[in-house]
Amino acid sequence: MKHPLRTGVFAIGGLALAGLYLAACAGIAAPTERPNRYSELADRLTLADRRITDVVTAINFDIRGFDTLGEEYILFVSVMGALVLLRQVDQKHERDPADARTPRRATGPSEAVQLWTLGMTGPTIVFGLYVVAHGQFTPGGGFQGGVILATGPLLIYLADEFATFKRIISYQLIEVAEAVGAGGYVLVGFLAWFDGQPFLTNILPLGETGQLASGGTIMLINDAVGLEVAAGFVVLMHAFMQSSLHDH
Repeated sequence: MKHPLRTGVFAIGGLALAGLYLAACAGIAAPTERPNRYSELADRLTLADRRITDVVTAINFDIRGFDTLGEEYILFVSVMGALVLLRQVDQKHERDPADARTPRRATGPSEAVQLWTLGMTGPTIVFGLYVVAHGQFTPGGGFQGGVILATGPLLIYLADEFATFKRIISYQLIEVAEAVGAGGYVLVGFLAWFDGQPFLTNILPLGETGQLASGGTIMLINDAVGLEVAAGFVVLMHAFMQSSLHDH
């Protein structure tokens, strides 16, 4: 396809997408208008029936928890797929060393970068744990907190080198943590079967609103997601660094 034709097709598609977006925004209720029935139901189920204050967490990990299980496994399968593809690249380089690329990082970071990243590693991990643990009553939760936690090892790499990154993490342990996080979600769902309830039914004591242990199974699912997301991203970073830097 020639360049002018590609531009025309892109322009038509962009205008159509913009029209659909504006049409969707036109139907959004104003802040002063009465909320719809779904929002009213979600509010009631969150505070009264789940004893947590974050509606998004209640929807993701309880009201529509089965859908979120699929979303978690999308990440899990994506990481596994990337590992398989990168392993094939590594095997090709081992068979043909002349085809291997040279390491991209020839010099270390500056002292300013080292000081900043090392100083931010601890607070980043603490903040990630906070976001995961407080997902029941503040914005955040396992998905967001897991990404923040994975940033900790990345900061170590930015402050030094891949060898240091590998020393501070146990690759085998991280792989086990990812599997435990992915499987933990399913195991929490199976708990309801022992009580004669449908899969993922919230059967645990709900606790008190505003406490870390509130929400019943929501807390366990949230923690499992945080573990899987954090470990999955660290495994993925390790694989990309191993493949690009060829530090075998």
